[in-house]
Amino acid sequence: MKKGTTVLLKLALVVIALPVAGLCLYALPLLAMEAFTHMNGENILPFIMLGLVTAALLSAIPYYIALFQAYKLLRLIETNGAFSAASVAALKKIKRSGLWISFLYTLALPLIFVVAQWDDAPGLVLIGMVIVGASLVVSVFAAVLEALLQEAITYKTENELTI
Repeated sequence: MKKGTTVLLKLALVVIALPVAGLCLYALPLLAMEAFTHMNGENILPFIMLGLVTAALLSAIPYYIALFQAYKLLRLIETNGAFSAASVAALKKIKRSGLWISFLYTLALPLIFVVAQWDDAPGLVLIGMVIVGASLVVSVFAAVLEALLQEAITYKTENELTI
């Protein structure tokens, strides 16, 4: 594959990593501090917001793991090592990361529902469901690619042994 194509994809990885970094380093801590200022024994909404902030911050960990594994895949493609066990391992980690993200947001969906009812914004629930669905799609796609790549490696090995 041409080096220019992989450089463009690496740049895309950086571009999609920056907004999440901004959220995790700036917006979510501000939201958590605001929730702490409104805590009292009567209102449950600040506790719900802290739960959502925690879920969002925890989901950033598998997100960045998946981005790093995608970067490793691009490096393997550049060095003509795409059909290797390292590629299969990277796809497996991407699959697990997608599953973890969908699991965390599935746990957070009831909290999102409470906030959506309080704010009268049903679109929040839809956003939460889209995050769960998108991460599941990424996970399934990575699993399919992992299986196909494993078969291709098996065929390649068998072909090298017969020649």
